[in-house]
Amino acid sequence: MKNVGKKNIILLLFCAPALTVYILFKLYPAVTGMFYALTNWNGLKKEYEFIGLLNFVEIFSDHYFWNSVLFTFKYTIAMVIVSNIVALALAVAVESRRRTKALFRTVLYMPNMISLVIGGYMWMFILTKVFYYLADSWGWRFLEHSWIGNPQFSFFAIILVSSWGSVGFLMIIYMAALQGVPANLKEAAAIDGASSWQIFQKIILPLINHAVTICIFWSLNAGFQVFDVIYTLTGGGPGRATQSVAVNIYEEAFRGNIRYGYATAKSTILFIIVLIITALQLNITGKRDVEI
Repeated sequence: MKNVGKKNIILLLFCAPALTVYILFKLYPAVTGMFYALTNWNGLKKEYEFIGLLNFVEIFSDHYFWNSVLFTFKYTIAMVIVSNIVALALAVAVESRRRTKALFRTVLYMPNMISLVIGGYMWMFILTKVFYYLADSWGWRFLEHSWIGNPQFSFFAIILVSSWGSVGFLMIIYMAALQGVPANLKEAAAIDGASSWQIFQKIILPLINHAVTICIFWSLNAGFQVFDVIYTLTGGGPGRATQSVAVNIYEEAFRGNIRYGYATAKSTILFIIVLIITALQLNITGKRDVEI
């Protein structure tokens, strides 16, 4: 028992730096934020009043906030579907190669190494300068759109950039899962006459369902918290057509009439929404896990 206790203490000491950072910069702000959601604090003055649930009552009539919630749902659904399908397809394609596997893995993962703030400004230049140059000089008229100014095309631009930044990370997770699928099962199915699609659908996909659960969980959380891509590409515009919940909260807390208490109330609502959806997703996908 003493040895077990000593090992636990050693493990705790190794985790202490990361745990300290998490408590100070994640847990503590989250807990205090829930308290400030019940006040009228502006984030600058020391004085504030406890106003109870008035901030939450006001949120129900804030149509800008609820429009941003609807846009965030729309973005998250599209992001989860596009990024996971593309990542899984790339993982299967790269894993099936005998040579240059490491090269493709590195190249496809590289966008994930770049901050999406930098990536967003890079794609802003591509969408507003390079695409118009290709349309005028090369005759590629299908690129000649207002990718930032038109709400319809700006949504596709946001999905494009977000997928570009996240697919590489998801691909690595799927590749790790694919490497754990026993080769003898695939060979036996091929001998029995199963097609490549049937092998993938009936054997590979059920055995990598744990990776699907992880990737959907990650992309769901990233989708609901999206800020950097939208902030750098459109700023929530044109108007408020592409404003996510995170951008709406940011503007409430740090721009114009600063209302930190009201912004943290919105953050609390977002936390509750993400918590409920994540719990449902883990409950649904977790039941489909298959053990080898």
